[in-house]
Amino acid sequence: MSETALALLGLALLWGAAGLCAISAVRTARTPQGAVGWVLFLILAPVPAVPAYMVLGRRRMSGYARLRRAARRHVDEESARQAGPRAALWRDPRRAGDHAAAFERLAGMPVTYGNAWRILRDGEETFAAMFRAIEDAREVVLAAFYTIEDDEIGRAFRDLLARKARQGVRVHLLYDAIGSSGLGAGYLAELRAAGVRFADFNALHPLPTRWQINFRNHRKIVVTDGRVGFLGGLNVSDAYLGRRPPLSPWRDTHLELRGPAAAQLQLVFAEDWAWATGETLELDWRAAPDPDGADALILPAGPADPLDTGSLYFCNAIEAARERVWLATPYFVPDEAVLSALQLAALRGVDVRIIAPANPDHWLPWLAAFAFFDEARAAGVRILRWREGFMHQKVAVVDESFASIGSINLDNRSCRLNFEVTAILFDADAARAAARMLEQDMARCMPFDQGLASMPAWVRAGAPLARLLAPML
Repeated sequence: MSETALALLGLALLWGAAGLCAISAVRTARTPQGAVGWVLFLILAPVPAVPAYMVLGRRRMSGYARLRRAARRHVDEESARQAGPRAALWRDPRRAGDHAAAFERLAGMPVTYGNAWRILRDGEETFAAMFRAIEDAREVVLAAFYTIEDDEIGRAFRDLLARKARQGVRVHLLYDAIGSSGLGAGYLAELRAAGVRFADFNALHPLPTRWQINFRNHRKIVVTDGRVGFLGGLNVSDAYLGRRPPLSPWRDTHLELRGPAAAQLQLVFAEDWAWATGETLELDWRAAPDPDGADALILPAGPADPLDTGSLYFCNAIEAARERVWLATPYFVPDEAVLSALQLAALRGVDVRIIAPANPDHWLPWLAAFAFFDEARAAGVRILRWREGFMHQKVAVVDESFASIGSINLDNRSCRLNFEVTAILFDADAARAAARMLEQDMARCMPFDQGLASMPAWVRAGAPLARLLAPML
């Protein structure tokens, strides 16, 4: 076959692949903007677009929702056998506001009452609390992290899990193959030798390509004995202890829960474990409420949901605000619905503030944010930028009604493409405590009032281009 014929055959295969990818994008994209963006990219530049689609494409995940329903039926049966129906943990309707109903429907779970809580600020406090709870575990330890690294804190985490497993505690660990790509065989071998059960989240359901970066498990979960739970922004890495210049100090927030909400967090882990391994865990669902505790809800979000749970979570929280809504997020790449909700809240006279980092850890979402700041500020939203190292926390405070701490970033990847989880505390004390924490953070921020037109040329040129990629960021 001549070189010309081979070239024509190659072009035909390339355009055929681009056409198939375009059809897939139209069928599976979760927003019209995303579908249009992919189709144009694939038509105009098929050479980079086809491999890019293999890595970044696909927006929906099949199978997980069916498995979730089966897992929850099993939990209903087990909780009824152990301690009466799960409805016993439902909220007292006199305590949580009307806005809780939408969160409940998004979560597929009720608001629980009687939860003790503690906000954990930064790495030292968070790892000390998590390690103490794991050390105190007597029956089972469940842990899931997007990133686990074989560094000082990662090895301390491994050694602690191994020690508990040797003591006879059941230990189950989930990790993400992309976030934990540097985790070596030796690290896992030591866990296996000690009796720790572990799995890559997508091991049983391999993605189309090894480096498909959608459908990652971005959750950070620890639950011990079904009664103590942790979630938030911190992974298991020295970076989260501020040991990685120039992104140090590292600012982050985690949450400790004791009570029925910890059992809800356990349910989220059990669903993920069933997806990763095909196994149903036998667990204790009898977490007793504390009469003086707070109302709380665990809200999981992911690409298997029938609705865009992450985006609707932000929209509902913002719409509920009457006096203030403060959001701390490492990435500010809102979709149109969330941006409009922020603008409308500010126009209603709500004190709307966004705390975002001044320094990037990922350049594209950092750059894209500049294309949204002007529109948000035009409606009265205040933008504050964290000046020191990097800020990675995901915290929301609405009035004195509720506060939320979890893993959901304010970007499309968190809201639609990755598996995330957040805890919502419907409690005035929790809202005030989170607000005080953010006020301390804002004192270390600088207001950002500079319009895109006055930014350096590379930002003026790059921000609109990065915004075009917002459905993928």
